[in-house]
Amino acid sequence: MVEFMTIILAFISILTFAYLVKYLSNQGSLHKLPHGTMGWPFIGETLKFLKPHRSNSLGSFLQERCSRYGRVFKSHLFGYPTIVSCDFELNMFILQNEGKLFPVDYPKVMHKILGKYALLLVTGELHKKLRSTVISFVSASKSESNFLHFVEMLALSRINSWGSNCKQVAFYKEAKRFSINVMLKHLLNINPDDPLAVKILENFENYIKGFITLPINIPGTTYSKAVKARIRLSSIINDIIIERRKVNIAGPVEGGDLLNLILSKQNLSDEEMVSIVMDLLFGGYETTSKLLSLIVYFLEGAPNALESLKEEHQVIRKSKLEGELLNWEDYRQMQFTQNVINEAMRCGNVVKYLHRKAVQDIKFKEFVIPAGWKVLPVLSASHLDPNLLENPLEFNPYRWNDENSTSKKVAPFGGGPRLCPGADLAKVEIAFFLHHLVLNYRWKMKANDNPIAFPYVEFKGGLLLDLEPTGTTLRKHS
Repeated sequence: MVEFMTIILAFISILTFAYLVKYLSNQGSLHKLPHGTMGWPFIGETLKFLKPHRSNSLGSFLQERCSRYGRVFKSHLFGYPTIVSCDFELNMFILQNEGKLFPVDYPKVMHKILGKYALLLVTGELHKKLRSTVISFVSASKSESNFLHFVEMLALSRINSWGSNCKQVAFYKEAKRFSINVMLKHLLNINPDDPLAVKILENFENYIKGFITLPINIPGTTYSKAVKARIRLSSIINDIIIERRKVNIAGPVEGGDLLNLILSKQNLSDEEMVSIVMDLLFGGYETTSKLLSLIVYFLEGAPNALESLKEEHQVIRKSKLEGELLNWEDYRQMQFTQNVINEAMRCGNVVKYLHRKAVQDIKFKEFVIPAGWKVLPVLSASHLDPNLLENPLEFNPYRWNDENSTSKKVAPFGGGPRLCPGADLAKVEIAFFLHHLVLNYRWKMKANDNPIAFPYVEFKGGLLLDLEPTGTTLRKHS
């Protein structure tokens, strides 16, 4: 037993020594590095960094280290020596120099989940090519009447399904169902009642769980199930591409879904097409549903903002004929709605931080970011910084009345060449859903279900709401 323990201790000592040699050789001039601690060898401080906390807070890890070391500090995260930035100026510098000084550097385990052509992971000319395809589709379709009408009718369908006698609804689930069905129709022309939609939804549930679990890829684990779910989803989408291509041989297919657009492009491989569809499905399922849920969560505690939102939509509704659907001009009038969306992104922090890497020694103010080190710009830190915003923990959409002033201090949808390409679609979907929600229902949270960064935002209790109809007759469309 003593001999065994001696061997173990010697092995640990060798590993620790190897780690320290590697660490010291990588960090360059020690006096130029920010202050901070590196934690345990190999593990570093990753577990502490990922500890769940309310998404509208910094969390104890960042709060303690910012207080002790300042808003830029060193650590050891995700297996690498890391510079963590809670400084808005440095974060903007990192975002604006993505691809030049700070390329993306997500953990390898995420590559298995996302796929090698995911927009989040690709760089250089490939990123520009795939991103331009997404942007051209979003720009062309966000104001298109067929898209707007389908979004509104699906929103009405979900709200109508609650019925006038409904006392409670799990809103987070409803938001996910609404957002994924919008994207399935808009991307692949799959209707919500299509059996294929159910199959895709089932696989997507398993796929998403892979992002918030230990990356242990052995049969039966959540991560393994997520990897297999992605393979199945890719296969389903690839089969749809093959069938659509057969139809297109006979002539152009009517319809403005994404698949028709990407099939018309000669510079995309089938793998790249599948990845684009997966990226937009992921964004529609995750970001849009979380943001819509965050808005409902924050509005319950902000009665004045909710009343202002309701008044804006009442004015729009009064301008419409009975049974008339919303259009692009109506959407452009939803200025306070945009304030609510931006403020919920700022407070709720759907995207908390990004993974980047320094390609060379980079001097910033009084310290140096060494080449090869991981860099984590924490976007939520500037969103909640009292030096940048008055009462930053308060949900206050009115602060966005001076949008230029506020937007220069926060980056709720990211920034630089990786600014979220689907943000405009998400805003339209959310605005149209809110239009009918606030005009037809009042709500109260059944339990104190705070949004938790885990590390991705989750509502552990499903955001259960007690509903009370306002007395407005819910409109139905054929």
